[in-house]
Amino acid sequence: MRAYEKYFVELNNVVKKVYETQGDNIMKAARILADTTKNNGIIYGFGTGHSHLVVDDAFWRAATPANYCALLEPSATGNQEITKSYFVENTYDIGKLIVDYHRITPNDCMIIISNSGNNIAPVDAAIRAKEKGIPVIAITAVEYSNFLKTKHRDGVKLKDVADVVLDNCSLIGDAAVEIENFPMKVGSTSTIPNVYLQNAILTQMVDILVKEGYTPDVYYNGHMAFMDENCADHNDKLVDKYFYRIRNL
Repeated sequence: MRAYEKYFVELNNVVKKVYETQGDNIMKAARILADTTKNNGIIYGFGTGHSHLVVDDAFWRAATPANYCALLEPSATGNQEITKSYFVENTYDIGKLIVDYHRITPNDCMIIISNSGNNIAPVDAAIRAKEKGIPVIAITAVEYSNFLKTKHRDGVKLKDVADVVLDNCSLIGDAAVEIENFPMKVGSTSTIPNVYLQNAILTQMVDILVKEGYTPDVYYNGHMAFMDENCADHNDKLVDKYFYRIRNL
């Protein structure tokens, strides 16, 4: 079997495990998102390092809720000066600052993504959110998190703080494929199931709301808006609705 085929097999196994094991927690998380939306709240996504890719994926894009806000702290995402971001995401009070600066309230909720669940900023953000009564949904690798020595001075990891934990079932070390005569595995395993899980709970949220008689705000694809003025008008109205509530819209 070629290396790329092994990678496909490993990732399909990870996603299959997520599908088979996370249904109950997906429903619990979707309920939180639905209640937040019905309360006119904002769904805040936060992730540092490569976990920010998951947050960025759901912000202002086709087929996603307009009340989703990505908290993309530049110093912690690694988009620029990437090696510095490791130190930033392991600095105390960064996560607290994110929650306080954006004035997140108990009417809102947070999806916090951290594969290891062990870096300081995501844990601090979860702790601060819980102090303020803000519901927290974690997307993390539970087995990997259990394997790691705890970094946080409070002796906790993200999974220990969140209200709902979604296990991405990523492999220990976040690596999939052994290469003959090469000392380490290659091929990351966390981003794909993280994106699956976030889209799963957002999709389930919409289904819950529609069945309860509530119409959620969801964007059309930009190309659909380009070709159909009704779609364009729909999207424009959603931007106007949330422009002064979502700082980086």
